[in-house]
Amino acid sequence: MRLERLNYNKIKIFLTIDDLMDRGLTKEDLWKDSLKVHQLFREMMDEASEELGFEASGPIAVEVYSLQAQGMVIIVTKNHEEEESDEDYADDYIEMQVKLDQNCDIVYEFNEFEDIIQLTNALYSQGLKEGTVYSYQNRFFLILDEHQPIHVDTLVSIIAEYGNPSMMSIHYLHEYGKCLLEDFAVEKLYSYYWKKNPQS
Repeated sequence: MRLERLNYNKIKIFLTIDDLMDRGLTKEDLWKDSLKVHQLFREMMDEASEELGFEASGPIAVEVYSLQAQGMVIIVTKNHEEEESDEDYADDYIEMQVKLDQNCDIVYEFNEFEDIIQLTNALYSQGLKEGTVYSYQNRFFLILDEHQPIHVDTLVSIIAEYGNPSMMSIHYLHEYGKCLLEDFAVEKLYSYYWKKNPQS
């Protein structure tokens, strides 16, 4: 489980498939209102309090984004009216408004463009040629759709050696990022960096 503070009243939590399995949950379970899911949210809020000083009580908005074969990104937003929540709610009371969204695209982020170049060699050898590459805030993003020549779990395990799952959507990157390579980015990078330099 990875936690990150986005601003004074909002945090992001990334849960991998392994994080969920360790707790006896699947991604589908998060769509259900079960005791296990409530325990998971309580555990996440306790960890957010300990690690980030993020105290959630009273009404909070929870947005759950399912990332294809990667896990879940959860955005938790605290109601600004803390003075009201302090008086009107018990310490352990959390009212969750949950919004669920599924992202079928595979979006990974990389610290260096070189990481994507190295990755393209591994992907191309598996028959994968498509993809789009964006840059945004000194990071690089590779976007693939779910329809690929290899099983999505295999694909994700290969990409994970070079980058990290991102919750950025295609729409956000399209609007705020810079498109570096559109359509068949893997094939283009492979052709440029690997075919011309087979000894690399």
